[in-house]
Amino acid sequence: ASDTVNSVAWADRGNHIAIGTQDGLVQIWDMAVQKKVVEMSGHSARVASLAWNGDIICSGSRDRFILQRDTRVPVLLPERKLSGHRQEVCGLKWSPDKQLLASGGNDNKLLVWDQRMTSPCQVYSEHVAAVKAIAWSPHQHGLLASGGGTADRSIRFWNTLTHQPLHSIDTGSQVCNLAWGKWTNELVSTHGYSQNQIVIWRYPSLQQVVKLTGHNLRVLYLAMSPDGESIVTGAGDETLRFWNVFSRTRASQQDSHSVLTMFTQIR
Repeated sequence: ASDTVNSVAWADRGNHIAIGTQDGLVQIWDMAVQKKVVEMSGHSARVASLAWNGDIICSGSRDRFILQRDTRVPVLLPERKLSGHRQEVCGLKWSPDKQLLASGGNDNKLLVWDQRMTSPCQVYSEHVAAVKAIAWSPHQHGLLASGGGTADRSIRFWNTLTHQPLHSIDTGSQVCNLAWGKWTNELVSTHGYSQNQIVIWRYPSLQQVVKLTGHNLRVLYLAMSPDGESIVTGAGDETLRFWNVFSRTRASQQDSHSVLTMFTQIR
């Protein structure tokens, strides 16, 4: 009863949501009936990150491991245990084609895993702080962005096809989250110490389109709406804020200016 929620992730389709807990459990809930349908142990510490690939759920933990498990028959099929990080796995994202998994750790490493292997196929060590923010581009195959923590403050871009670093930019603040626009070749980043800002960047020029302020503590959480037009941010100030950032109509007119208004705030 004392267990707490550490991470959440909606399945790619359907009504299932995965919940990672402080005690190292991964629970699958069917939200149509609001019932827990699966509970999986296996981690010895909190589950900080989750990522779905069809019916497969990947969980990253403070125990340094990533577990990959089939939620349909978790007891029958063996789990895959990915070992490569030396500290907590705080970020996990599948590539759009679901072939590669990117993981970020408190060991300042960004690792890329082929779904058929249990050791990383790529290791990037350029960040000098924890890598929680990870995002694969939906516009350019193999393009990966990652953001570093307070001692790093940079967003870095990687060509995972050639294993080459591309650009990097110093944002001036801890990078908490990254997400690519669905309709425009833009990237949104949310930040912590010291500015707690939300920034839209144009890619590949890395020109700052706009800086959004309003949160007064770290913007720890970011989610995009299914239509790709708006985002919601959650911060340590205990507010959720909804922003219109990526207009589909303007994108279709091939104008790169985003429509940027904060239209709701929930406290």
